[in-house]
Amino acid sequence: MNKILSDNSRFKGLRIAITGANGNLGQSLIEVLKQKGAYVVGLTHERKKNNSDSSKSNPNEWILWSCGKEELLSSSLAKIDILILNHGFNPKEMIDSNEINKAIEINSLSHWRLIELFDDLALLNNTNKYNHKEVWVNTSEAEIQIAFSPVYEITKRLIGELVSLKKAKLLMEKRNSFIIKKLILGPFKSKLNPQGIMKPEFVAKKIIQKAEKGDYLIIVSPNPISYLLMPVVESIRILYSRFINKIYSN
Repeated sequence: MNKILSDNSRFKGLRIAITGANGNLGQSLIEVLKQKGAYVVGLTHERKKNNSDSSKSNPNEWILWSCGKEELLSSSLAKIDILILNHGFNPKEMIDSNEINKAIEINSLSHWRLIELFDDLALLNNTNKYNHKEVWVNTSEAEIQIAFSPVYEITKRLIGELVSLKKAKLLMEKRNSFIIKKLILGPFKSKLNPQGIMKPEFVAKKIIQKAEKGDYLIIVSPNPISYLLMPVVESIRILYSRFINKIYSN
């Protein structure tokens, strides 16, 4: 079965990097993508000491990195076809300024810096097998709905809106060398959300299935409102951005 998936997959032979590779969803994505024939690079702040290199949920290669030092990944990301931004931090409650700053840095700013870095690399070099670079950003359902964690919601909404602006800019420039996708995910069981409803293995399979179809918005949620609301919100944001750009360019 795995051989059939690999032979027919658009991901076969691609180099795919995943942040948050030690998390539940990261591990599940690694396993599915390896089944699809991809070469998977795990980007992590700390490699687990008990990980076996032969594990199905282990990447082909590990790279250690730190938020705030994204530029050090430049040479590694130059070889990557698809970058999946999956790292996050959930303080869960109203907390002190240090925790708020940490959430903004991890959930919003580090994502944005990696997106811009990857875009710069796409402009410099699109001679890879994929002929373009692609980034998937896990903004989560918290971008448009409550997650019982105000700081998490704010930081996810921030990166979500920045990605919408980026998408609008790419559409206006009609650029094909850089593709961006949003992962709008409902509550799945993880360290960030132990009460999650969905299994990360299920979520990972659905993400890859939708990505293979070329979807921009990859929504996986038990909540039907997300499937209705997110496309409307995203369309309004993009149209608004293009409208404002048109006003100021005249």
